[in-house]
Amino acid sequence: MNQVNSIILRLLITLSIIAGGCIAMKYIIDSKEDPAHIDILEQTLRVDVVKATCHDVPVSIEGYGQVRSRDIVSIAPEVPGRVVALHPKLETGEIIPANEVLFEVDPRDYQARVDDSQASLKQLENTIARLNKQLTIDTKRLETFKRSRTLAKTDFERLKSLYEKDKVGTQSQVDTAELAYNQTNDAYDQLALSLDITPNRIQEAQSALDSATAMAQLAATNLERTKVRVPFAARVKSVTVEAGQYVSPGKPILMLADDSILDISIPIDSKQARTWLEFDQTDTPTAWFENLKQVPVQVEWTEERNGALWTGQLSRIEKFDPATRTLTLLVQVHVNQAISPIRGILPLVEGMFCKVTIPGKIAQQVVQLPAECVSFGQDTQGYKTAFIAKSVPDSDEIRLDTINVLESHINGDSIFIQQGIQEGDLVVITRLINPLKDSLLDINLVETMEAD
Repeated sequence: MNQVNSIILRLLITLSIIAGGCIAMKYIIDSKEDPAHIDILEQTLRVDVVKATCHDVPVSIEGYGQVRSRDIVSIAPEVPGRVVALHPKLETGEIIPANEVLFEVDPRDYQARVDDSQASLKQLENTIARLNKQLTIDTKRLETFKRSRTLAKTDFERLKSLYEKDKVGTQSQVDTAELAYNQTNDAYDQLALSLDITPNRIQEAQSALDSATAMAQLAATNLERTKVRVPFAARVKSVTVEAGQYVSPGKPILMLADDSILDISIPIDSKQARTWLEFDQTDTPTAWFENLKQVPVQVEWTEERNGALWTGQLSRIEKFDPATRTLTLLVQVHVNQAISPIRGILPLVEGMFCKVTIPGKIAQQVVQLPAECVSFGQDTQGYKTAFIAKSVPDSDEIRLDTINVLESHINGDSIFIQQGIQEGDLVVITRLINPLKDSLLDINLVETMEAD
């Protein structure tokens, strides 16, 4: 009983404490003054805007590549021997005029072979002439031998007939006539056989002459090969030969460059090429980019901003890389263009890394904007994000609106929009990062951008 009373007492004390706390809290709340009312004003974004205008803009394709000589030739001797002479300007970086002797291999052995082959030719020519003359003489002799054989046969038959029928003469006379006939007949047969063989001997001699002629030509060619020339004005890239050095055929000892035409390979995106490169019509199409329009281009050295500038020519498409989806364009610069820059004083030379600007098609009715005012990312359909300032109907307020735009192309710091912006739209060109949609704007209208 005492335990129950103790529990009830503690419960009553707890309830009393809670009730007192509630009364005190109510008193504090009731005695607290209401805070002063403050009106919060909407924050205004200060932005620059430009009024959109549509233009037809010629598109330029830009790419980068390193200049190289179109032809680089490794020179190796064609005949073995010791080098007896070198061109006085055969040093790296020197220019050697066309058709001058670069170096000479000792020609004495090759001259001796030429002299020997000429002597063999003369001997064979004399042999053929002798055989032809002998053939003419023997042909005439054969007629004489034929007549002698006929006379000897007639005399033999006459004496034989007189002896056998009329018993005139002697057997010795008949035998002597027969011997004479046999001798003349045998001489005739031998000469006839010789005449039959002589054309074959002449043909054999002629074949030997032809072979000797070929050997003589080879000897003369090898003699010419002792002097090595180059058919174009050559720039020496490397030299690994000295006077007195023994050289072997096929082993390169010089590297020469032909700078009359310089090549620059420019890789560009295949989409960019498909959209903006110009192609001519062709009557004989093939499965390659053979009808690329060969337009003039500008070549600028990247080492000097606004420095040396040259003109060149778009030549052809070298290759297509399916892995990177890029086309490699070949630009050529002829020597007269390389040494006559349209800006600056330096010539265009092998090894320079250059920017090449290629004129393309015309972009129809595009809007030019600073590239920074359009988002870098794009959706699956290729659309990017931009912002415009729109007036609120029945109000003086101007608020921010987000639009999707389709890029035509980018040129330097400018982006050109082909869809999503209408003529006269106020496009926000201030860089905004995650702005709130419908934000209140305070706009500053800047001068309309002109198409580049």
